[in-house]
Amino acid sequence: MENIEKRPSNFIEDFIDEDLASGRFDHVRTRFPPEPNGYLHIGHAKALCIDFGIANKYGGKCNLRFDDTNPTKEEAAFVEGIQADIEWLGYKWDELHFASDFFEKLYNIACDMIRRGDAYVDDQTPEEMRLNRGTLTKPGTNSPYRDRSVEENLDLFERMKNGEFEEGARVLRAKIDMANANVLLRDPTMYRINRHPHHRTGTKWCIYPMYDFQHPLQDAIEGISHSLCSLEYEIHRPLYDWFVEHAHVTTQPPRQIEFARLNIERTVMSKRYLRRLVEEHVVSGWDDPRMPTLVAMRRRGYPAAAIHDFMGRVGVAKSDSTVEGSLLDHCVREALSDSAPRAMAVLNPLKVTLTNWPEGTVDTLEIENHPDHPEMGTRKVAFDGTLYIEQEDFMEEPVKKFFRLAPGKEVRLKGAYIIRCDECIKDENGNVVELKCTVDLDSRSGSEGANRKVKGTLHWVNATESVPCEYRLYEPILSETVETEVTVEGEEETETAAPVDFMDRLNPNSLTVVKGYCEKAIAESEVGTAFQFLRMGYFCKDKDSTEACPVFNRTVPLKDSWAKEAKK
Repeated sequence: MENIEKRPSNFIEDFIDEDLASGRFDHVRTRFPPEPNGYLHIGHAKALCIDFGIANKYGGKCNLRFDDTNPTKEEAAFVEGIQADIEWLGYKWDELHFASDFFEKLYNIACDMIRRGDAYVDDQTPEEMRLNRGTLTKPGTNSPYRDRSVEENLDLFERMKNGEFEEGARVLRAKIDMANANVLLRDPTMYRINRHPHHRTGTKWCIYPMYDFQHPLQDAIEGISHSLCSLEYEIHRPLYDWFVEHAHVTTQPPRQIEFARLNIERTVMSKRYLRRLVEEHVVSGWDDPRMPTLVAMRRRGYPAAAIHDFMGRVGVAKSDSTVEGSLLDHCVREALSDSAPRAMAVLNPLKVTLTNWPEGTVDTLEIENHPDHPEMGTRKVAFDGTLYIEQEDFMEEPVKKFFRLAPGKEVRLKGAYIIRCDECIKDENGNVVELKCTVDLDSRSGSEGANRKVKGTLHWVNATESVPCEYRLYEPILSETVETEVTVEGEEETETAAPVDFMDRLNPNSLTVVKGYCEKAIAESEVGTAFQFLRMGYFCKDKDSTEACPVFNRTVPLKDSWAKEAKK
């Protein structure tokens, strides 16, 4: 994990330094507050790294809190998945909280606010409330129920809690100012009726606090010093402060600080949209390797170190921007370069028969597992008269500077021998299906004859001992960037829909499945093991593997366009 102390300071740290110097706070306590209505995606990882990273830098503490106030979409499985994601990134929370553990306390706080005249029960329909809220240029209209007595409001609110009213019949609202220029301060809803069973409390409650009420109070109750959240919540800050002040639960209000959310080209960054991809079976699940969820990235083979490196390069900013996806790919390559052993696999096989290889003879080769790390040792690879190379490594009529295999041309097979193509065999459709080649028996790698130079070196697999495999190759799930504005925390996401439904921009080539072969040792590796398949990219063994057919996900290809651009 990258140490945040080694990075340059940012505006969040500047604010915290001011607060510590002034005595506003004598400690730092942050929190990471996801809603368990889906799995964390790479956008949440930015908030997560900031929350935990800031706490670590200042010797403070970070709580994990599940803002589980919307039972309609929340599940225990998401709670478990989020905890696993945080642990995968190497973070440890100080205290674990659930908003549902505080439902009784929040209810009592709401009753106290009613007694002080700061809240009331409203009987308006949702449509009436919307019409009476006003616009950005027109003030709202007071509810006809705004001046109910304290006694009547307390009675109605208790009856809401007891389940006497249907959903939508009544809500509890804060009494602030229907003419406020900030529309969010025009008597926002604090509680609504929802009869859907909760994943932790069951049917005990049928009223649930709204995020803008629950979230700031929970921060105050937990003693959070700095509430770090995405930029969309800047407009919510006056409401955050109002609820903390009028709830009377702390004498040291938290300070909310907003930072820019993370956008990545051609990546869906809305949990709502991701849920749609899952529910409409566009992907196989939340862990489909095309998804930007952390569980999917882990399955695809992304190391946690790459996420930390990526976040460090992106930095912490005050304004939104879009990051190139190639930067994340670059961080993944950097993280895997030293750790992933090298191996050989053929994705689109073309059979090669060595016509002069001694019949019945098998040569056992010693091939290094990593060119830069001899301590990773070598592996034994069988070589005989039949093997596979990539189809793209042969061209019947080679173009200029094509240094691979062609009629009459020679190449070296990695760690093995030099071969020359003598003949290509075609099927009835004119497709090349086999190459007849001659091997230079004196050119074995490591022997005296190995000094003979040829321009091309190809990877290969032995046809006799190789294992048939499935390879899954990925591209971004969107064919072009979809510009949406979304939050990275909280009960509801604020977003501006793209002019065209993002489902119309799905990339038909986001997943390509090919059948090929790999070395026997690779096929027998554990699920999750990462390799660099020579010349083909970094791959990770997938959980869908069977003994008969291992499955490998391509984590990233070897081409690194971002690194090339960065050097210009």
